[in-house]
Amino acid sequence: FFFYANALLVIPKTLASNAAKDAAELLAQLRAAHSAAHDAESSLSAQKTYGLDLVEGRVRDNMAAGVVEPAISKVKSIQFATEAAITILRIDDLIKLQQEADDGNVNE
Repeated sequence: FFFYANALLVIPKTLASNAAKDAAELLAQLRAAHSAAHDAESSLSAQKTYGLDLVEGRVRDNMAAGVVEPAISKVKSIQFATEAAITILRIDDLIKLQQEADDGNVNE
């Protein structure tokens, strides 16, 4: 899960870099806000909706700012991308197995 989570962090990191903001600092703040929201009681649950404000270069509550994103489409996109990656890895494994089998037949 660690590598998968790091792969997903590429998205806000790239957006922050393209906006000429300090990506490392913004990501650290965003991760801290999300971590606090998941670890704390309901008093910090609003931090679950925190995101990046790349115009101002800060972390903000996107829900309070009126930024509402459809979670279903995000979840479906991530599911489809994951399925595509798994399919590619399976095909790669099959190709490697086929090459190993072919190499074994040549040596005989």
